[in-house]
Amino acid sequence: MIGRRDFITLLGGAAAWPLAAHAQEGNRVRRIGVLLAAPADDPIYQTLFGAFLQALGQSGWIIGRNAGIDTRWATTNAAEVRRHAAELVALTPDIILTGGGTAAEALQQATRTVPIVFVNVTDPVGRGLVDSLARPGGNVTGFTSFEFGISAKWLELLKQVAPGLRRVAVIWDPTAVGPVGNLAALQSVAPVFGVELRPIDARDADAIERGVMAFARGSNDGLIVTDSRFATIHRDLIITLAARHQ
Repeated sequence: MIGRRDFITLLGGAAAWPLAAHAQEGNRVRRIGVLLAAPADDPIYQTLFGAFLQALGQSGWIIGRNAGIDTRWATTNAAEVRRHAAELVALTPDIILTGGGTAAEALQQATRTVPIVFVNVTDPVGRGLVDSLARPGGNVTGFTSFEFGISAKWLELLKQVAPGLRRVAVIWDPTAVGPVGNLAALQSVAPVFGVELRPIDARDADAIERGVMAFARGSNDGLIVTDSRFATIHRDLIITLAARHQ
């Protein structure tokens, strides 16, 4: 599987392609909108955004010369994401880059004409962002992180690593499409592997800590972290708890 940094670097070329097709039309600065559902000081998103800017430069798009970027850091607050999406669309950019399903949905609601390229979205078809993976249709396209069936592979790999595994905690966001689909896929195969699943809500740091501590009192345990913005925000806590409780 391709890494996130490579994904964004690849996207730099994808984002530049429709702009480059019109490069001979004149010297007008092309505007790129960027909506990120993360705080501006998030080190991972800063790294990803830096990779995107680097890829643009390698494709001939120089910020301040023939391209300009309007960026909105919307954190994970849904109302803030919608507000920033509306602000970006009002600036009439040539194209908008975004990451995550919540931000992509907010942008799609704000415009059906400005091209939108997304990364790291789970189940874009189920979310209604695209008509199909083969033919997205509309003004939205991008890169999906994975399809739900891979969740079963997570559990299979855990059993290969620890054949005696009997209980698995699943950190998820019950309000997001991706984690809900992940958990459903895990539940469908858990009996096959003889594993009991214990969901833990990822939306609150205290809830994660309480849930993992309570779960770790048992034995033959494992942990799966589904893809969600809250899991990303609380990643350091999750890593620390997993290491502490082995």
